[in-house]
Amino acid sequence: MSTIESVSVALAVQLGCATMPVHQLLRMGRGAVIALDSRESDDVVLLANNVPIAEGQVLVQGEKITVSITRMLPLASDRRRT
Repeated sequence: MSTIESVSVALAVQLGCATMPVHQLLRMGRGAVIALDSRESDDVVLLANNVPIAEGQVLVQGEKITVSITRMLPLASDRRRT
């Protein structure tokens, strides 16, 4: 295996966003519901090390939750290597 293939990347899926005052966040507890700015049919954003790299649809396959990539996002010009 080459060196690049052994590098680990943290992947995360962003379902949506919400903005709220800190005092409201501090009052939250178990069972609190946060309304996001997205709908069920909207694409989610796939992040690699907190950098958006793709969009996709959330799928439920049995007991597994998966993401089907629908679009790769262009890399920011300052992140490209020449």
